Amino acid sequence: MIIILVLLVGLGLILLAYMWHEAHRIVVKTHKLYLDDFPESFNGLKVFFISDIHTREIDDKLLEQIDDSIDLVIIGGDLMERGVPFERVSRNLDQLSKIAPNYFVWGNNDYEADFRKLDVLLREKGVMVLDNTCTRFEAGEETLTLLGTDDPTMERDQLELAVADADERETSFKILASHNPSIVEKIQKKHEIGLVMSGHTHGGQIRLFKWGIAERGGFKEHGHTKVFISNGFGYTKLPLRLCAPAETHVLTLFRKSK
Repeated sequence: MIIILVLLVGLGLILLAYMWHEAHRIVVKTHKLYLDDFPESFNGLKVFFISDIHTREIDDKLLEQIDDSIDLVIIGGDLMERGVPFERVSRNLDQLSKIAPNYFVWGNNDYEADFRKLDVLLREKGVMVLDNTCTRFEAGEETLTLLGTDDPTMERDQLELAVADADERETSFKILASHNPSIVEKIQKKHEIGLVMSGHTHGGQIRLFKWGIAERGGFKEHGHTKVFISNGFGYTKLPLRLCAPAETHVLTLFRKSK
């Protein structure tokens, strides 16, 4: 009996160590996305996407996995949470700014802290905050529009405002960043949004094989658009993950051949 208990305790400790490792992995996954009507002038656009940083620190080990050809960084919300020192957030933003220009959307946990102070910090660091607004990139006659909504979890999102702010020209391809992927339920065909990037779910964070409180991240088709959901870089409540390891992403975007 004692031997069995010792074995069970040992296995439990091994499992906890593995879950801690999964939660603290420093991984940059690379993806090639082929999108209908993506503007040819932007073929090969590279986006570094990171969401749900929460309490974690971004160090040089992450940056070393990213090449120097990134065009823009999208921070998909939950940059921090209650109790995270602003000094840490500031250092994380300094690290991300080394990669490429930064664009940010609000997550629900960002509002746990002094969000007004966070807003000031973001702007001081040169981060563009997309709160139901958009920004445009032009190459020749073509335009790429990046929209961002405030957090849907807190019901602060106003997708129609972001769309109204977007470039309505036929040559404009729209990408939407929103912390919570639930935003897809509000996307209509008339919005002409070609890709959504989100986080929030942590991929369930702790899963038992295929079961979890949320589905794993990845690339999915949804109604009138395509959705990319990240498992996220950090964790919430427990510094543990299982079957939904921490991740960040480099997405290279191409026009899909017809």
